[in-house]
Amino acid sequence: MKNTHPQGRITEWLTFDNMHHQWLLLAACFWVIFMFMVASKFITLTFKDPDAYSAKQEFLFLTAVPDAGKLPGENRFSEELKPTGKVLSDSRLIQPLVYMERLELIRNVCRDEALKNLSHTAVSKFVLDRIFVCDKHKILFCQTPKVGNTQWKKVLIVLNGAFPSIEEIPENVVHDHEKNGLPRLSSFSDAEIQKRLKTYFKFFIVRDPFERLISAFKDKFVHNPRFEPWYRHEIAPGIIRKYRRNRTETRGIQFEDFVRYLGDPNHRWLDLQFGDHIIHWVTYVELCAPCEIKYSVIGHHETLEDDAPYILKEAGIDHLVSYPTIPPGITMYNKTKVERYFLGISKRDIRRLYARFEGDFKLFGYQKPDFLLN
Repeated sequence: MKNTHPQGRITEWLTFDNMHHQWLLLAACFWVIFMFMVASKFITLTFKDPDAYSAKQEFLFLTAVPDAGKLPGENRFSEELKPTGKVLSDSRLIQPLVYMERLELIRNVCRDEALKNLSHTAVSKFVLDRIFVCDKHKILFCQTPKVGNTQWKKVLIVLNGAFPSIEEIPENVVHDHEKNGLPRLSSFSDAEIQKRLKTYFKFFIVRDPFERLISAFKDKFVHNPRFEPWYRHEIAPGIIRKYRRNRTETRGIQFEDFVRYLGDPNHRWLDLQFGDHIIHWVTYVELCAPCEIKYSVIGHHETLEDDAPYILKEAGIDHLVSYPTIPPGITMYNKTKVERYFLGISKRDIRRLYARFEGDFKLFGYQKPDFLLN
């Protein structure tokens, strides 16, 4: 029987009205979800579309190499830029700008005529002796001592197949070039040298120049962990005889003696007597000729935690070998240590030292140490 009571009709109407609102709300939810799915799909398709990137961004997919011969007014990112030999995959989207900026800085400093004597050097046998070769993976590594080069040598030794892993390389083998399986670029013919310089992935590591000199002094004249007696018994006495001001002083070589020797514009005659042992404190310019050789990547010791994986990836070997673990804080620049070592050394001697290493400071973006010079 149909409910004709007014209260009953009101109840039925309210029930129907509530159900109607619930259905409308449910339909609205489905509509919102549907529109969200359509929008998401559209956004995904847009970002997957390579045409969405502007032409100005395309250079970021390349690894630039510096060109010392380019004129200042020319376009900085032209067809002159060359990839490292490997096209970046989707997982290696964009090269961090910092590495390109480092190469561009080198290019600009190399063009500076006022710094030419400090930034340019001949690609001599001395330079070619510093560059180690991995033909299997087309890699050249220029050795810059006191910047963690032992670990990079281990990486190349493994890549060359002399040892199956870094952990299995005996320490006494790393620097024994008859046993470590690392050929030097100087061991090849001129034509083979040029071929490798033009086509291989090339890199080296730098460090604040003054902090590197402190490390070299400590390693070779204070600790001398590799038992190389010629540093204490031949090189140190030679420096003391020439550069110690107080002739009655009988202590072993001091950092002040070392600074005075390095800052002497006529240091080369003594360097010739010392031979190749001087590689631990000569400039990066003299070691690796960055204005003459177009390097693919320049790593910095201070950012090695980021630079080492990047270099391995750019060289295409990150799936084959890892850079050894870096102890925390070991790569950080220590201004307090630098100040302590230079304490008591005359401003004249520090300025002469800076004058010799100014090319290294400017080429690799290290700040002029005004706290020592003024």
